[in-house]
Amino acid sequence: MTAREYDLIVIGAGAVGENVADRVVQGGLSVLIVEDELVGGECSYWACMPSKALLRSAASLRAARAVDGARQAITGELDVAGVLRRRTKVTHDWDDASQVKWLGKAGIELLRGHAEFTGERELRVTGDDGSVTELTARHAVAVSTGSLPLLPDIPGLRDIEPWTSRDATSAREVPASLAILGGGVVGAEMATAYAGFGTEVTLIARSGLLTREEPFAGELVKESLEAMGATVLTGVDVTAAARDDHGATLTLSDGRTIVAEQVLVAVGRTPRTGDLGVEAIGLTPGEWLETDDTLRVNGFDWLYAVGDVNHRALLTHQGKYQARAAGDVIAARAKGTAVDDAPWGAHVATADHRHVPQVTFTDPEVASVGLTEAAARKAGYDIRVLDYDLSWVAGASTLSDDYRGTARAIVDEKRGVLVGATFVGQDVVELLHSATVAIVGEVPLDRLWHAVPSYPTLSEVWLRWLEAYGRPSAG
Repeated sequence: MTAREYDLIVIGAGAVGENVADRVVQGGLSVLIVEDELVGGECSYWACMPSKALLRSAASLRAARAVDGARQAITGELDVAGVLRRRTKVTHDWDDASQVKWLGKAGIELLRGHAEFTGERELRVTGDDGSVTELTARHAVAVSTGSLPLLPDIPGLRDIEPWTSRDATSAREVPASLAILGGGVVGAEMATAYAGFGTEVTLIARSGLLTREEPFAGELVKESLEAMGATVLTGVDVTAAARDDHGATLTLSDGRTIVAEQVLVAVGRTPRTGDLGVEAIGLTPGEWLETDDTLRVNGFDWLYAVGDVNHRALLTHQGKYQARAAGDVIAARAKGTAVDDAPWGAHVATADHRHVPQVTFTDPEVASVGLTEAAARKAGYDIRVLDYDLSWVAGASTLSDDYRGTARAIVDEKRGVLVGATFVGQDVVELLHSATVAIVGEVPLDRLWHAVPSYPTLSEVWLRWLEAYGRPSAG
């Protein structure tokens, strides 16, 4: 057994943990990062990157078929084997050598193994070979272990060994039929991907599709999935599951049964804190680690939780944002600098409350930031809702012969600024950051009149929103 000491120890070498470590190293401190799987984490190998690779090829084919002159050139069908090859290339065939190399260049030490708390600022790491390393953090420990798929308590579900999101994004073969439980981002994206492969998809979404978005988002995605041949069932629960030689059978609350070769469960996430030994420091295993805006765990002066594990915003880009904030704060506090007095003192994680941007890579894409109409009204804002049919924007006609899409802006009437925006349609993802800047920066609508959108692009929707609103009066 060996013993080692560092200024900061980070548990979890995913995108979030890497960014915490990098920021603190840049602040002049020593950092060790502990990882029991692949350096690069969920996003690189089982989530963001492989899922988008699986979606892209069929989306490109559909886009070409929607344009006269291009559709005539298409003589074949989607090469599913080619899609899977490209996905595997994107994940580097689940090899993290390049990520490990980056850690070395960044000055971050890596220890492979499973970490458990043994006391305040103290950890024990057990390697795959049984080796044990005792670690002490001089200043802080940052937990960046992410989250795990939630498996609901449905009789027989565990016995049929359903897929989780990891299985769906790393599959080497495509099933003939797939039943998906859950109508959130993962469920909607994987329904889109597998329907594009020609798989017979049944999506079971009890409360509807993408219910955290504006209602029209789920409606347009549902219509698109059904046009691809998928079946979307809402208002029903799965009450039992079983498997035999014919596949998996799901019994629904209305008495119907669904038979599929494979079942994907995508109903939510749970914190990855169950096996970290957090009971040794007075916390409860399996619970989210709640933090303040500096990402310090409530009740501790040395423990930080960054990314999914704190349940603030379960998105990679938001986790990396938190990581930058946490890294700067840890470095400042280690040097005895008051966070508010440090040059980076204002950079604490406040943009993961109401200003969170998110993209769902369905077809059509759904891109949103800030509050929905319902959320804004619930929060007590005096709002005006601006809806615009994106097919009326000149740029849309250059993309597709039959463009369908909607854009909604939520205006805080009291301040004359946007507090929410949602775009649904082909290629809307690149509209999102302009909305994020406008909302986070609280840019007055009367100034947005001078941010002239290029013609003919989808960005012209900004002008159409302003025209619908009418020029705000001065003051």
